[in-house]
Amino acid sequence: MRITMIGTGYVGLVSGACFSEFGVEVTCVDIDAGKIERLKKGDIPIYEPGLEDLVRRNVAAGRLHFTTDTREAVRGSEVVFIAVGTPERRGGGAADLSYVYEAARHVARSMESFTVVVTKSTVPVGTGREVERIIRKENPGADFAVASNPEFLREGSAIEDFMRPNRVVIGAEDPRAVNLLKSLYRPLYLIETPILITNIPTAELTKYAANAFLATKIMFINQIANLCERVGADVHHVAKGMGLDQRINRKFLHPGPGYGGSCFPKDTQALASTAQEYGEPITIVEAVIRANQSQKERMATKVIAVLGEDLHGVTIGVLGLAFKPNTDDMREAPALTILPELLRRGARIRAYDPEGMPQAAKLMPGLEYVEGVWEACRGADAVLILTEWNQFRNLPMNRMQQEMRPRSDERYLLFDLRNIYEPDTMRQMGFDYHGVGR
Repeated sequence: MRITMIGTGYVGLVSGACFSEFGVEVTCVDIDAGKIERLKKGDIPIYEPGLEDLVRRNVAAGRLHFTTDTREAVRGSEVVFIAVGTPERRGGGAADLSYVYEAARHVARSMESFTVVVTKSTVPVGTGREVERIIRKENPGADFAVASNPEFLREGSAIEDFMRPNRVVIGAEDPRAVNLLKSLYRPLYLIETPILITNIPTAELTKYAANAFLATKIMFINQIANLCERVGADVHHVAKGMGLDQRINRKFLHPGPGYGGSCFPKDTQALASTAQEYGEPITIVEAVIRANQSQKERMATKVIAVLGEDLHGVTIGVLGLAFKPNTDDMREAPALTILPELLRRGARIRAYDPEGMPQAAKLMPGLEYVEGVWEACRGADAVLILTEWNQFRNLPMNRMQQEMRPRSDERYLLFDLRNIYEPDTMRQMGFDYHGVGR
C-alpha cells in the first residue's frame, strides 16, 4: 500500500515514519522546502526519542520519502492523511482549520483514482463534513471517501504509543474506506489492539473528550493538592488512596504546576468553544481551563511568598523548562507563566533543560541559559524544579548544597514543583523544601 502524509510536524512525521516501519510506502509532504531538505538529509526538526533512527532506517530501506510536490504524492496513493497544524484561533478558543482546508483543496486537485482522505489532525466535530464539501467543490468528479483517524500520541513516548496503542479509532462511513484503513492497521490488529470503527463525528469528538478528561484529572488532583497544603495532608497519599480504586486508577493523578504542551491547552479550549457554539456548554471543561491558568500563577506566588515581593539580588536556579520530559516542546509550558513573573520582580534566573533551551530562549530571552545542572545551581539562593527529567530524579543533593548559597539559617531553599523528592528526607538534609500538596 502507498500512502501520503500531508504535514511533517509532530503528528505527521511520527505517524509517517511508523507506518513505513509497518512496511507501507509513505510519502511525507510539506510546503516548507527547507524542512523537506533537512529531512532528506536525516536532520530531524523535533526531538522525540527514537525518531531519528526510525526515519533514517526507513529512508534507507526506500519506504519513506519526503517531497514538496503534493500532486505527485497524492496521485500515487490510496490513502492521504491530513496532519497539519490546528492552532488556537486568535481571539478565542476555537481551532484554526485554515491549514486543514487548504490541504483538502490541494488533495482534491491532485486525485486521479479512488482515494481515502483522512483527517489525522485533531479537529472539531464537523471538520470531516467540511473537508468532503471542499473536495466535491474543487473536483466534482472525484472518487473518494473521507475518514477521521485521530492520533493519541504522547510527546516523549510517541513511537511506543503508535506501535502499541491502547486503541485505534477509525471514523468512516464508506465500506471501502473502512477496509483500507483496517488493512493499513493490520499489524496492530495482529497484536490484538482494540480498533473502534464508528462514524466521523464520533471519531472527531473522541479525541477531544479523551484529552479533556485527562486534563480534568490533572486539575482535580492539583486542586486537592492546594487543599492539602492548607489542612496538613499529603497529596501523594490521597492520590494513592484514590488510584487504588480501579474505577479511578492512579494515572494522571500527579500534582504539579499545571499542564501544557500542544494538546491539552488547545484541545480543551476547542472543545469548550465547540460546545458553546452548539448551545451545550461543558462547564466542567471551562472550569478546568481557568483552574490550569490559576495553578501556574499559584506556583509563582508560592516562590514569591518565601523569597519576598522584591527579588532584586536574588538568583534562582531552574531545572527544566519544557512542559514535560523527553521533549523540547515549550508550548504552554508552566515555565512561560512562572519565570517571567519572577523576572519581572527582579530575579536573576539561571536555567537548564536537556532539550528545551533553544525553544525557550526564543520565548524568554531574559533568562541565563547554562549547560548543566550544577551551573544552574551555582550561586543560587533557591533552586526550582519545573520538569521531571530522569536526570533530575536522583541528584546528589550534597553537591547541590555545595553549589548553592545557604540562607541565614544555613538551610538551602528548594522548590520541587514536580514532587520528585521526599519532603522529610530533604528537610533532614538541610533543605527548606517546598513541594505541591505536601
